[in-house]
Amino acid sequence: MTQIDQKYLPKHIAITMDGNGRWAKSKGKIRMFGHNHAIEAVRDTVEAAAEIGIEFLTLYAFSTENWRRPKTEVNALMNLLVSAINKETKTLMKNNIQLNTIGDTNSLPDKAKKELLAAIERTKNNTRMTLTLALSYSGRWDIVNATKNMLLENISPSIINEDLFEQYLTTNNVPDPELLIRTSGEYRISNFLLWQIAYSELFFTETLWPDFRRNNLEDAILDYQKRERRFGRTTEQLED
Repeated sequence: MTQIDQKYLPKHIAITMDGNGRWAKSKGKIRMFGHNHAIEAVRDTVEAAAEIGIEFLTLYAFSTENWRRPKTEVNALMNLLVSAINKETKTLMKNNIQLNTIGDTNSLPDKAKKELLAAIERTKNNTRMTLTLALSYSGRWDIVNATKNMLLENISPSIINEDLFEQYLTTNNVPDPELLIRTSGEYRISNFLLWQIAYSELFFTETLWPDFRRNNLEDAILDYQKRERRFGRTTEQLED
């Protein structure tokens, strides 16, 4: 914490939480053992991000592709989601954190949707940080969904630009992430925030998600603060 420059924090951090299954396998357990232990990593990371001063944190919790997993695992994940929301809403309230969601949440089971909406409503006036859960989400789905909604509203092609298009994405109420973290040693984007990470700094760590803690988050932020963000310009232009 003492090494982090508070004047150069990423406003928004997005994290692909990967490696639960491999973490469980390394311990001779079934995959759900890893998913259950991932909750502690979420709690520690969320609280750390808020303490550091991050304004927006987005966690890739369940992708549209994850529906292809075995039905027993999907059902268990949905039950875990309901349980986690019930348990963690008090923590969000205590830490003044607002809950948000992106994705095709209509595809979630009714009980999960009900608990999610209740938590969002309960935390809507919290101001310290916005925590967004990407559920039944993918970047391609987000782009296609935005396009469909624009067509439904008969938006004229002549007025379409990047700013207008962004208003139809599910992330329209949060800024683009400056930093994207992926755990577990995989070097892929995996269909996450494809539009939004056009200029994000990418940080990959070998740490499996259940082992991810605040020191890992701090390492990623420190690495981010060593980088020069030019957005197509030269170093000399930034120095002028």
